[in-house]
Amino acid sequence: MAGILMFGGFALLLILGVPIALSLGAATLAAILLDPAISVSANTVAQRIFGGLDSTSIMAIAFFVLAGNLMTKGGISRRICEFARSIIGGIRGGMAIALILACAFFAALSGSAPATVVAIGVMLYPDMVKMGYPKARVAGLLVVSGGLGPIIPPSIIMVVYCTITGASVGDMFKSGMAIGVMIVVALAAVVLFYAHKEQWPKDDIHFNLREFVISFLKAIPALLLPIIILGGIYSGMLTPTESSAIAVVWSLIAGMFIYREIKFRDLYQIFVDSAKSSAMVLFIIATSTAFAWLFAYSGISAQLVNFVTGLNLSATLFCLLIAVILLIFGTFLEGIATCVLLVPMLWPIAQALGVNVVHFGMIVSISNVVGTMTPPVAVNIFSAASVSKLKMGEITKGQIPFFVGYVVVFFLVVLIPQLSTFLL
Repeated sequence: MAGILMFGGFALLLILGVPIALSLGAATLAAILLDPAISVSANTVAQRIFGGLDSTSIMAIAFFVLAGNLMTKGGISRRICEFARSIIGGIRGGMAIALILACAFFAALSGSAPATVVAIGVMLYPDMVKMGYPKARVAGLLVVSGGLGPIIPPSIIMVVYCTITGASVGDMFKSGMAIGVMIVVALAAVVLFYAHKEQWPKDDIHFNLREFVISFLKAIPALLLPIIILGGIYSGMLTPTESSAIAVVWSLIAGMFIYREIKFRDLYQIFVDSAKSSAMVLFIIATSTAFAWLFAYSGISAQLVNFVTGLNLSATLFCLLIAVILLIFGTFLEGIATCVLLVPMLWPIAQALGVNVVHFGMIVSISNVVGTMTPPVAVNIFSAASVSKLKMGEITKGQIPFFVGYVVVFFLVVLIPQLSTFLL
């Protein structure tokens, strides 16, 4: 009965338009109050909610959000776009490849897919359209390339996953870096194919060593940020939370004193926006902790583990099944909400089948990114629409070849665990 009350109540509240965090908390409370088999006080929900936030690693989420906003508002995206463009010579479709590289560089700063789409789209989309690139194709490429945000570290969803499972943030970041490079290569290959098939224009800027050096020097303060974050973690000198705090300090220095595009009057709004974004994520994590605890306490988790293990699925088949389930959930639930809702239920099963925690984490992370590209909850498409002023249908059609390339890499990761673990 507890399972029906929890999942039925959660689904009903979502349909009624209640925010995800409140839906999780209310469904948990309803199960405690209405199921006589659960003999715990309703106060337990409040205790579990506060307990869910009692983790130093969760603080990294708020710091990464703030650092990303500071870098977005501090003129970083323009320097990154100029640097990416200077790398690619006058080849056909060169600007499209520069867009992919710019998204990859910016992903290492923001950790957010929608932020990457908007920041890079505003800089490159108008110029590419003027050059003669197909509008829908550019917007579609922007949607899919923005999906590098949560894959290339730092990644907020990876931090959330590690908080739930106890996995190493450093190991997840290493795996994300490798798979991010794979996605970049796959997208670049698709771009080159369509650039010649549809006769996309050549960039009017050819590779010039002098221009490359100048753009690189201008981009150094931006490019130092991922070095600070990842270098601190991998060297063992800093925890992920400490690295995220230092990233905020460096972002502030770069935006205010190096690029001088952030003024003191801008800080209030940046802090408010960051606080709102962080609060939304943390509230979902908090209420999902109570939901997951009751799921385990009521015995549903153990029953689910026994049922799945009784099917005698191989680890590969199980991962493939979970990948499909996560893709379905990702179409109507925000990525972090999907992670905090399903991972506490699915990870014990994966663990029992011998699935590597980092491999499973990459399946969770990438599948949730795919959800940002698929309607109806397609925040990347919404973000690209705000930049391009195109209809969702046009963007969705334009993104199909790049989306297919992204999904191919995803299923390679699902079926070949070594792609996620070879750097560990």
